[in-house]
Formats: sequence, C-alpha cells, structure tokens
Amino acid sequence: MPRAVRQRYGPRNGRLTRTRSVRQALISLAGLVGRPVVNQAGQQIGRLVDLVARWNGRETYPVVTGLVVQVGRRRSWVPYEVVERVEPQAVTLRSARLDLREFEERPGEVALATHVLDHQLVDIEGVRVVRPSDLYLTPVEDRLRLVGMDTGLGALARRLCPGLWRSRAIPEQVIDWSDVQAFGSAAGRGGARLAAPRTELRRLHPAELADLLEDLGRTERRELLDLVGPDHAADALEEMRPDQLEELLTEADPGQAAGLVARMEPDEAAEALRDLDSERRSHLLDRLPEQTRSAVRALLARQEDCAGGLMTTTMIRVRPERTVAQVRDVLAAEGVHIADIDAVAVVDENGRLLDDVTLGELLLAEPGSTLGELVGPPWPITVRPEASPAEVATRLAESRRLSVLVVDDEERPLGRILADDVVDMLLPERGRFHFPRVLS
Repeated sequence: MPRAVRQRYGPRNGRLTRTRSVRQALISLAGLVGRPVVNQAGQQIGRLVDLVARWNGRETYPVVTGLVVQVGRRRSWVPYEVVERVEPQAVTLRSARLDLREFEERPGEVALATHVLDHQLVDIEGVRVVRPSDLYLTPVEDRLRLVGMDTGLGALARRLCPGLWRSRAIPEQVIDWSDVQAFGSAAGRGGARLAAPRTELRRLHPAELADLLEDLGRTERRELLDLVGPDHAADALEEMRPDQLEELLTEADPGQAAGLVARMEPDEAAEALRDLDSERRSHLLDRLPEQTRSAVRALLARQEDCAGGLMTTTMIRVRPERTVAQVRDVLAAEGVHIADIDAVAVVDENGRLLDDVTLGELLLAEPGSTLGELVGPPWPITVRPEASPAEVATRLAESRRLSVLVVDDEERPLGRILADDVVDMLLPERGRFHFPRVLS
C-alpha cells in the first residue's frame, strides 16, 4: 500500500471502536448466525440464518429490516418489528405466536451473511478492495444498524472457535461503514445493487479507480464501472495495466466496452484495441462513432513503436487572426480533453504549422491580442511520424517542452506526443506516469 494511503488509512482504522460504550454495544454478525431465536415465553422457534438490511444507498448505516430464521426444514421471514432484542447469545421476539412466512429476497434489501460477509467491498478512504471477515451491528433508536466491518485475521479465526468465543465481538481492524461502498454482491438475486450510490467513488483519482478495477472480480468490476459514470470510467481505463485492460474489454458487454473506448483519448483507445484479438477489435471498432473510429483506425495503421503510433490526435489548431479570448473559449469547450492539451497549434490557411503556443503563454497574454502576435521564437519542436521514441525523447529533452508535434512532409500537424507517453514507452515497468498540466 502506498505511503500516502497508509497515512490516511492508519488513523481512520478503528475510529468506530474508540468509544468504549460503542465498542461494547457492537454485535458480531458472524457470531450471531446460528444462534437460537426464542419467543416471548423463552421457547426456541428456530435458529438465526441471516439478517436482512435495507440496501438503497441512501443510508450511511443500513437498517436491519428482518431476520431469516431456520424453522424445521424451511427458512422463514421475521420482520424486525416483532423483535424484542438482539443479543450475542440469542434473538428474542416480542410475541409467543408468529405468522412465519417463507423468506423471499426483495428488491432494495440484502441478506448480510449471504451476500456481504466475505464478499468484495471497496474501502473508499483506504482506496482498496477488502473482504469483511465480520460485520458489526449496533442498536440505534430501537433499530439495528450495520455500522462497520472487520478485515482482521482475528475476526476470521474467531469464526472457527467454539460458539461462546465466536459470539464475542473483539474488534481488530474495524472500518466504519460510512467509508465503504458495497455493490454487486447479489445483483440479480434480490436487488443488492445500490440504487443511489454515494458520490465518494466519483472523487477518486482515475489511477486509484484503476487500482480498484484491477483488484475486483468480473461482476463487481462491471458494476463499479456503472457506478462511477462513463467519463470517469474511461479515464480509469487509461490508467490500467495493459493485461488488465485487455481482460476488462474482452469480458465486458460489447456495447459497454465500445462506449468506454469511445470516451478514451484516441491514442489510448488505439493502444487498448491493439492488444485485443482481431475479431474483438473489429467488433468494437464498428460500434464507435464515425469520427472516433476514423481517428483510431488511422493510429492503428501506424507502427506502435514510432511517433505516429505514440501520438494523440486530440489537439487544437487555430488561425493566427483568432484572439486569445476566443482561443480560451475553445479550450473551455474541450474541458474533457484538457489533460492532453498543453499547447495550441497555430496554422496558416493551408494548415501548415506556424507555431505551437503553450497554455502558459495564453494565460499571460492580453485577451484581445491575436495568436499571430504570439508567433515567434522559441519555435515549435516537431518530428515525422516515423521517428523513434528515442528521437522523440531527445527532442523533448533538448527543448524542455512537455510535448512535441508530429507533422507530415508539408509541415501540417497530425498529432501531439505528450512527455508522459514517452516515459510510458521507455519505462513500461514503472506503470502509467503523468506530468502536471497547466489548467488541468
């Protein structure tokens, strides 16, 4: 785990159990399962199989709505309204006589022991995928709520102990449930999918989201992509390891995969599609919008280990008579792609390159001045499409620029190679690297 993550995760770990009264009120789900369920007269009517909680994404701490009780050979539903108290050793009901109904999973609810315990969850603050060894509940205003989970080995070992020890909640590595995003554990089996996911996932950096996607199973990965939205998901795909990205695009629904690829930068999309088998690649290309498909096909037609294969076609070309204010408006409209734009190519009426004006220059220039007034030395750094990565790296190092333009024989800009793309090519074992962007 990176040091920065450990620093923010460490102080949080155990936050739920610092107060002694709260710690003593915790009830272990793992210890509760299998305990007797008794009526008001103290007669046992069955054994607890599971607790069912409301699972709509709008509650920080999900409330328990009922019990699943094994009565004879059938599993019966007991609404929480008839529960007198829940203790580590037993569950006591208010009534001596009950109308026990056959248990059926309902939309918006989830069986905690069946579909949450030992299943993959996303720890938002710790930015990692975890599997809870135990879940902790506590009474809050006459209701029982899910308040935390334990990921420690001690909690797992306690489940192997005799019943008396198993029922004792001994918090070890407890995570407050408010830091957890649960999803996918029972998709299609009772509606465990969150209907209104919390916004914390959308605030994760794409690289952090990529790490989570790489750690998740197929079902959870697919739903996490749905939860964060297509644009954020596409950014995360650009950060994934090639082998993991290939697996994701191969296993995903073709429509979803094509939608994500369409939102990626053209060079990243081409790189992702190169790793797929020809049939899958052709199938996804056919589903892309025409403009995107043309750009990606053009990149795929070039050699991967040359400037033409490294470049992105996302760039801004402007005429010299345009004002700085007008170009700033163009940049604002390209907000989705701003991380891949560090300069603006100034071209003549024939599309030939005159200069490459950086965003820093635009930031300092008077709004009413024209791009033609900014044209001048130092002159743009350019390479031909067949240039090697080593040549591109040399030109970048000599110029101290963050990007280099790829031009054809007529000096017309074809694309741009960013410095971090060169680093990725020369040092693939380091993973994705990104230089800071102006206005990003």
